[in-house]
Amino acid sequence: MTTITDPALLKVYTDEDASCGDERVADMIVQKARARGLAGATVLRGLTGYGQGSRIHAHHLFGISDNPPLVIEIVDAEERLRAFMAELADLRGIGLVTLERVEVLSQPGHRPTREQDRP
Repeated sequence: MTTITDPALLKVYTDEDASCGDERVADMIVQKARARGLAGATVLRGLTGYGQGSRIHAHHLFGISDNPPLVIEIVDAEERLRAFMAELADLRGIGLVTLERVEVLSQPGHRPTREQDRP
């Protein structure tokens, strides 16, 4: 695995019930990210949250859910993430999307960088 140049984190907010045809939006995004060769993607399920409409989405006791929030996190180079997001622009069911620069401290197959090894 190569080191990512200009690493960034793309976060896509949606909810569990969001779908495009027969496929869940979260699954579709992860599959597209993998097909594009992006470094990694993870779907996180929230316990509770709300968005633009101020409707509370929650996960309740005994596994009963009221369409809980999901966040899809994808890490790769900023340029690649911007291009990927442009491909998803017309996908229904996507809420807020954020992009932030990150520092990768550890990667599978690489030793973590020690402070004294940095220039």
